[in-house]
Amino acid sequence: MIEPERKLEGVVPVIVTPFTTDEDVDEPALCRLVDFAASCRVSAICLPAYASEFYKLSDVERARVVRIAAQRAAGRLLIIGQSNHGSAVNALRMARENVAAGADLVSVAIPRQFALSDDELLGYLCRVLNGISVPCLVQDFNPGGPTVSVEFVRRLHAACPNFKYLKIEEPLAASKIERMLDATGGGVGILEGWGGLYMLELVPAGICGLMPGLAMADLLQRIFELRRGGDAAQAFHLFERVLSHIGFSLQNIELFIYCEKRLLQARGLLSNAVCRAPCYRPDALTERYIKELEERVIPLLGPKDGLASL
Repeated sequence: MIEPERKLEGVVPVIVTPFTTDEDVDEPALCRLVDFAASCRVSAICLPAYASEFYKLSDVERARVVRIAAQRAAGRLLIIGQSNHGSAVNALRMARENVAAGADLVSVAIPRQFALSDDELLGYLCRVLNGISVPCLVQDFNPGGPTVSVEFVRRLHAACPNFKYLKIEEPLAASKIERMLDATGGGVGILEGWGGLYMLELVPAGICGLMPGLAMADLLQRIFELRRGGDAAQAFHLFERVLSHIGFSLQNIELFIYCEKRLLQARGLLSNAVCRAPCYRPDALTERYIKELEERVIPLLGPKDGLASL
């Protein structure tokens, strides 16, 4: 395992779970995705998360994909083991299994199936985070409302020393992020999710990185570096050229997964775009439009081993 002092920074892609045509986990394909991530100069990868179809994997499969990724990474990348469950006792069990499988960090999503009080959610997270010793990332994906408050993050930071990162997926969050960083004294790094859609807005607010899919990770890493380095004009120029693809894919999570796998296939990294049923299946018109979007993005990405000339 990599030393935990190494930080998450820049693009931290979520890795899809590749499947065979029989919907079995395609382990050789997963190894290729890990190798590609390492070639993109990213600091870490995360799996199995929402974009990995974690909700369609068995407990054994979830731990297995983390183990495969950790073994294949062989110290080149930090491995974040996603440990999502609606109950604290099972989320903690998964977190411990992911650490045993080789995860350098653990990520847990706040359970948002039903409305719960802040005190109840804080208790859930404290039980999980304080039950393991590795650094932790908390994800808040809340389609039904706003993400956690500044005060919630301050309380969690005070209660859990290994709470090191927060991933939020919410529009118009710049001032909220600034206040979170101030409330924790910079002790909690903030990462933007939702496919990187808000990255140009949030880099100046102080995010340490973003968590999109893998298919555009090399280009998004370049855009992040440009924006943080002060070259706003070039950052906007490149981002605007992929924004139509990102925006379209984010209409729902199953569509995002399908588009992500299609783009990975177009880059020669997957042999198919199979998702486990039930899944999103585009009609002919939508399929044609997705292909148009891919054709606009691919020239920017170039071969699977590097960016095209920019």
